[in-house]
Amino acid sequence: MVNLPYAKNLLFYVFVGSRGGDSRIRIMESLKTLPKNINQLANDLGLNYRAIQHHIEVLEKNNLIAKVGDKYGANYFPSNFFDANIETYNEITSKSKKGVL
Repeated sequence: MVNLPYAKNLLFYVFVGSRGGDSRIRIMESLKTLPKNINQLANDLGLNYRAIQHHIEVLEKNNLIAKVGDKYGANYFPSNFFDANIETYNEITSKSKKGVL
C-alpha cells in the first residue's frame, strides 16, 4: 500500500474542498466500474463534454486516473495511486454525502 501522508489532503481537496468535486466523484465512481472515454462519460453522467474534459485534466494532473490510448479514443481508469488510497477516498466521500465535512 502506498498510503502517502499527503494523500488524504489531496483527495479531500480534489473531491470535497474545491469546485467541481461532486462531478469528479461521479466520474471516479463511473470509472471504478469500467474504463471510459470522455464522450462515454459525458453521455453516462449527463454532463457537458468540455466539463468532463476539464475534470479529467484535474484528475490526471493529480495522478488519480490513468489513460490508455490517444486523443478521442483514450480510455480512462483509476490510477494505482487512487487504488492504493481507495479507503481514504471512500471515507472522504461518504462523510461528504452525509454532510459531516
